Amino acid sequence: MDRAMQGRGTGSDAAGPTDAATTGDGTPVRRGLFQVVRERMRRLGLSLRTERAYLAWIRRFVAANGRRHPRELGAPEVEAFLTMLAVRDQVAPATQNQALSALLFLYREVLAIQLPWMEDIQRAKSTRRLPVVLTSDEVARVLDAMIGRAWLMAALLYGTGMRLMECLRLRIKDIDFASRAIIVRDGKGGKDRVTMLPDALTDALRRQVEDALRLHEADLRDGGGEVWLPAALARKYRNAACEPGWQYVFPAADRSRDPRSGAVRRHHVDEQLLQRAVRRAVQRARILKPATCHTLRHSFATHLLEAGYDIRTVQELLGHSDVSTTQIYTHVLNRGPGGVVSPVDRAARLLPGLPRAGAVARK
Repeated sequence: MDRAMQGRGTGSDAAGPTDAATTGDGTPVRRGLFQVVRERMRRLGLSLRTERAYLAWIRRFVAANGRRHPRELGAPEVEAFLTMLAVRDQVAPATQNQALSALLFLYREVLAIQLPWMEDIQRAKSTRRLPVVLTSDEVARVLDAMIGRAWLMAALLYGTGMRLMECLRLRIKDIDFASRAIIVRDGKGGKDRVTMLPDALTDALRRQVEDALRLHEADLRDGGGEVWLPAALARKYRNAACEPGWQYVFPAADRSRDPRSGAVRRHHVDEQLLQRAVRRAVQRARILKPATCHTLRHSFATHLLEAGYDIRTVQELLGHSDVSTTQIYTHVLNRGPGGVVSPVDRAARLLPGLPRAGAVARK
C-alpha cells in the first residue's frame, strides 16, 4: 500500500461538504456529500473495498482544496491533486489512476456533472513488470513450511490459479468434487469461470468443507448461521444466507458485525492471515525472491505453459480477458530469452583461451 493511503480510515461524514437531495414531496434535504457518495455506490452494487477507497480519495481531494465543494472545483484542481500525488507523495501509477477513478465517479455518478475536461485528463502509465515466479522446487519448499488451513489455501492458489480473494470467498456450493472442478464466482471484472480441482488436494478440501459445515451447525444452534450475500441474491433467495451451500469454505474464527447493515454474521477468514503465513513460509524456505500469495498464481500459469498446455487454456483458467495478459508468463520459457545462447558462452566454447570468471576476478 502506498504511503498516501496508509492510516486513512473511513472517518466521519458529519463535517464534510453538504449536497442537496429531495424527499418524496420535493422538499430539499441537506446531507453530507460523503453520505450521498456512499449511498450511490451501494445502489450501484460496488464492493465495500471500492467504497472505502473512493471515499478516502474524495476526502483527500476535498481537504486538499480547503474543504470547498467539488462543484466549485474543476480541471486545474484535479490536475494539481494528481500531480501532488505523483510528485510529492510519489505514489504508484496504479494508485494515481485509482484516485482519478474516484473523482470521475464523484462528478459523473454522484454530482451528475458531465465535464468535457474530465475526458482530457491523462491516466498515469502503469509500469509493465515481469511477474515473480517460483520454481517447482521453491513452491514445494514454501508449502512444506506451512501447515493446516493456511497450507490448504496456499496450495489451492498454486493448484488452481485462483486469486487470493477468490480463494477466500469460495462457497461450499461452488466445489464440484464429482467433476473435479471449482467454480470461481464474480472474479475480477465480475466474471465467473471454472478451474480444476487438484486430485492431491481433494481429501484435504473435503475435510475443510466438513469443518465449515460443523461450524455452521453450531452457529445455527446459537441463533446465527447467516452469511453475507449480494443484495440482489439476498432479496431473491431470502433463506439462502442460512443454507449450508452458501457458507464460506474458509470461515473466520469469530462472527463479526457487517459494517453496512450492522448484521452479525460469520465472514470468511481475513486475507492478512494467509498473506502473513505465506510471507513467513517464504522466509523459512530461505527464498530471496519477493514472493507473495499472488506469486503462487503466477507460478501456476508459468508451470502450465512450461508443461506444454495451450496458452488459450491457461488464459481461461486464469480468467484473463485478453490473451496478451497471459503471454507475459512466456518470459521464463525456452522460447523466450532463456532459450537464447549468449555470444560470450558461444565464444567460450570456440575459444578455450578465453579467461574464466574466476581468473577475471583474481586479476
